Amino acid sequence: MKQDRSRGFWYGVYALVLVGLVAGIWGMSVRVHYDWNWRDVPQYLVSTSGQELLAPFDAYVTITPDGKTLSLTEYGGERSASYTDFEQAYAESGDLVFRDDLLAYQAGLRPGILLIGLWMTLKLSAVSLVFALLFGLVAGLGRVADNPAARQLSSNYVELIRGTPLLVQIFIVYFFIGTVLQLSAFTAGVVALAVFTGAYIAEIIRSGIESVPRGQMEASRSLGMSYAQAMRYVVLPQALKKTLPSLAGQFINLIKDSSLVSVMALTDLTKAGREIISSNFRPFEVWFTVALMYLALTGTLSYLVRRLEKRLAHE
Repeated sequence: MKQDRSRGFWYGVYALVLVGLVAGIWGMSVRVHYDWNWRDVPQYLVSTSGQELLAPFDAYVTITPDGKTLSLTEYGGERSASYTDFEQAYAESGDLVFRDDLLAYQAGLRPGILLIGLWMTLKLSAVSLVFALLFGLVAGLGRVADNPAARQLSSNYVELIRGTPLLVQIFIVYFFIGTVLQLSAFTAGVVALAVFTGAYIAEIIRSGIESVPRGQMEASRSLGMSYAQAMRYVVLPQALKKTLPSLAGQFINLIKDSSLVSVMALTDLTKAGREIISSNFRPFEVWFTVALMYLALTGTLSYLVRRLEKRLAHE
C-alpha cells in the first residue's frame, strides 16, 4: 500500500513537470505576443492543392476532341508521352512546349513538403547507417587486431573523424571530394554521415570486443577455429549484445545529425522546415512540427532496439 502511494506521488510529480513545461512554453509565446496558427500546418504534411503536370521534354501537344487525353511528341526526336488523369489543360493542340512548361493541372492529394523532407531524411539515414556499420565494424576489428598497420590506420581514422566537427566534414566531402569525384549531393551526404558515424561505431565495437573474456577466444582457437571464425561466431555475437544500447544511441544520433545535410542541395526535413518558414513566417508551429517528426523517428527506432534487446536477452 505504501509503495502504491509512493508511485502515485512520483507520477503526480511527473505530470506536474509536464504541465509546467507546457505552461512555460505558453507563457513565453504570450510574452513575445506570438499569434499561434496551426491551421496551415496540415497542408505541409498532406497537400490538397493538387499537382502541376510539366513537360518532360520539348514537344508538340495533341489533345483529343473530348479533351480527356493530352499527348506529347518530342520535337526533333522519337519520344512521346500521354496524360489522361488531369482536370484542366493549360496547353492547346498544336502548341510547341518546352521542358518544364506547364501542361495541365492534376487534382488530388499529394505529399506535402514536410513529408517529402521526412522521406529524404529516412532514405539518407538508412543508407548512411548501412555503410556506417560496415566502416565501424572494419575499423573496430582493426583497433583490436595484432597487425600494427591495421591497428594504427584504424586508430588514426577514429581520432581524425572524432576530432573534427561533422559540419566541417560535410563541407569537405561536398565541396572538395564531391567536386573532384563528381558526387551527387545525396551521395556526398551519405559518405559524410557514414564516415562520421562509423568512427563512433568503431569505438563501440572495440569496447564490446574487449569486454568479452579472453578465454572465449582461447577456447575457440583450441577447438580448431581460425581467428576469423572465432571472432565471427563466438566473440562478435557476445560483443554486439553488450553494445546494443550504445549502438542504438549512435543510430539515433545519426538521424539527428542528418539535419546538417540541409547545407547542401538536399531537401531533408530540416531544410523543408526552413523553406516553409521563409514563405509563411510561422517559425514556432513549423519547428515544433519538425521536432515532433524527428521525435517520432527516433522514438520508433528506440522502441525497435528495446524489443531486439529483450529478444536477444532470452536467447
